[in-house]
Amino acid sequence: MPTSRPAVRALALAAAGGLVTNLAFPYHSWWPAAFIGVALLGVGLREVRPGTAALAGLTWGLGFFLPLLSWSLHSVGQWPPWVALSVSQAAFVAAFGLLYAVAAARLPAWRVPVAVVLWVGLEQARMIVPFGGFPWGTLAFSQGDGPLLRLASWGGTVLVSGVVVAGGWTLAELAARPGRRTVLGVVAAAAVVAGAGLVPVETGAESGRLTVAAVQGSVPVRGEEALGQARVITANYRALTESLAAEGEEIDIVLWPESAADIDPRTDDEVAADVTAAQAAVGVPLLLGTQRYTTDTRYNDYIGWRDGRAFASYTKQHPVPFGEYIPHRDFFRRLSSAVDLVGVDMAQGEDPGVMDVPIGRLGRDVVVGVGICFEVAYHELLRESVQLGAEFLVIPTNNASFGFTQEATQQLAISRFRAVEHGRATVQVSTVGVSGFFLPDGTIVARSTDELYTEWVGVEDLPLRTSLSVSDRLGDAPRTIVWAAALLALAAALARRGTPSSRRKGNE
Repeated sequence: MPTSRPAVRALALAAAGGLVTNLAFPYHSWWPAAFIGVALLGVGLREVRPGTAALAGLTWGLGFFLPLLSWSLHSVGQWPPWVALSVSQAAFVAAFGLLYAVAAARLPAWRVPVAVVLWVGLEQARMIVPFGGFPWGTLAFSQGDGPLLRLASWGGTVLVSGVVVAGGWTLAELAARPGRRTVLGVVAAAAVVAGAGLVPVETGAESGRLTVAAVQGSVPVRGEEALGQARVITANYRALTESLAAEGEEIDIVLWPESAADIDPRTDDEVAADVTAAQAAVGVPLLLGTQRYTTDTRYNDYIGWRDGRAFASYTKQHPVPFGEYIPHRDFFRRLSSAVDLVGVDMAQGEDPGVMDVPIGRLGRDVVVGVGICFEVAYHELLRESVQLGAEFLVIPTNNASFGFTQEATQQLAISRFRAVEHGRATVQVSTVGVSGFFLPDGTIVARSTDELYTEWVGVEDLPLRTSLSVSDRLGDAPRTIVWAAALLALAAALARRGTPSSRRKGNE
């Protein structure tokens, strides 16, 4: 255990940095905190050895991920899965600390760019591994209320996270050399960040407009127990939709959330009757979430309903590991009995998230892009939908099992980011909240309150778009470039001869 003064200082700054960075995410959503939290880590990692830097990275990661992911404790009801998830994500920050210490010691003049490519490279890797990745806590998702949000259209999470790290690490470097130049540097960095708010983002309709209704029906009980009230929940959605129809407002499409009909209306006559009655009342296509069971597995479907039958469907492609299915169940059962809370594993769908929905007023099918619940965190899924012609995006989600936690608002922030990244109006519709409508520039048109387990119906006129954002045209190129740059930085550092500048006597 490191005990020298630089080591203790590094760990203290790292712990503070992780906690401060969490303030940039919902509930708090104070976006400048991300820069400060990263800067604190940057200051702490100066003049320490790789082992201490790795431990500092782990400390920062735990200070950040433990509070950020505390909703998983409520969902599972046991602390080991929450801690395990947090540690698995913090390990990436530990790897960053280790690699940064090695590279920065040999490339001291390149500390800021080295930090950027290593951080963003590992953050992108965290989106993929293990078990398909877990993008929650990506720095870019903290910038919804700040000027950097507009950069999402130009480079997605790679660009936005990169600017956050560059800004934070620049502050750290300036703090190491206090003086008049430091003040000027901070002002210049702030001006660059503020200037991002002037970056153009197209929002106008390109293929017409659509009046969309989103129904948040809530549940009669809270938590996992709500799943036992499936028929009651669907009947409640029917009642709310019939009330919407009675108001006489002209709409083009109605959206229900994930698991609004937890019993499949395609196989159950009673549920089908409720769904059919609701759709007949509004007289326009109804999209809703349901579960489809086979002999030994299940699927999470989002279906289109009209005239008493399903006319389109999408099956979730990225089920949540340990939430919707258990990988290596026998092994993990030895570690926690919580794995058996998932009784039937969910299988993944194979087809992309697009649905052709006939819109009577427009006289044509509108291509709707769909990402179910946590799929909103995986940019490649929605990017594929947009590249296949999606004109607006729907994020149906069921947040009932997370209680009164920040999970719902964290997810809403990701949906907002995706609206800008893909240049599409986006609707998140939740069972219990939070639901919202976003324009392609991230403007919040309407949203339910932060009070969860409430009923809410929103109706908004949204632009339909067909062009691709720069981010979508680039595809995975930014990720590939940052990975290549990270490897190049490490190779250059290892190839450089001489004693690393940070290995000073007494440092650990």
